[in-house]
Amino acid sequence: MAQLAESGSNPDVDLLYDINGLAKHTPHWVDRAMEFVGEWGLLLAMVLLVVWCWSSVRRRGGSDAAATVAALVWVPLAAGVALLVNVPIRGFVERPRPFVDHQGLDVLVGGKTDFSFVSDHATITMAMGVGLFVANRKFGLAGIALALLEGFCRVFMGVHYPTDVVGGFALGTAVVLLLSPLAMALLTPVMKAVEAAPRAGLLIRARGAVPAGRETLIPGARAEHSEERDLAA
Repeated sequence: MAQLAESGSNPDVDLLYDINGLAKHTPHWVDRAMEFVGEWGLLLAMVLLVVWCWSSVRRRGGSDAAATVAALVWVPLAAGVALLVNVPIRGFVERPRPFVDHQGLDVLVGGKTDFSFVSDHATITMAMGVGLFVANRKFGLAGIALALLEGFCRVFMGVHYPTDVVGGFALGTAVVLLLSPLAMALLTPVMKAVEAAPRAGLLIRARGAVPAGRETLIPGARAEHSEERDLAA
């Protein structure tokens, strides 16, 4: 398993050189920007996207607010579970970083001494992106786009093979979707209890938000939130 994709004729390695080779033709400041974005920037952007979605849910209110917040709570939890699942996978596959076995790569970040398969960054960001999609389609699509960009950055930086990234995407998606029913069954009642509390309920529904069960106050009017209906509800 450790010899996976060591041959230069392997499409995985060819794609690695093609994507990482772009770094050789970009200005130094672009490389530094990609290093920050790929290492920390997109993870931070994903967290901010989750917070933005939560804020939108609070302002909107409605009968599905508690279920949607429960799905948002599941987002970081799913990322954490996926990261834990990756620990034994990395130890079993024992795939070296691409720059260990292949010469001529432009490695933009140092200190990577652990194994390569699967990518932690790809796993975390895709788990959060898919988790967001479970909570809200529009925010979820934005999150998945960020995850795809994260995967590109990891290969561009020379620290992962493309299949490391694809494996991370698959792992993050599988953890979210397989465990989502159980997570929602456990988290939704908790969020409904929080919603019923006088002060803690503000975490679910802001003051002035539409109360549960009163979304359609005007007959025939189209509810604005119907387009963003939660998949988790």
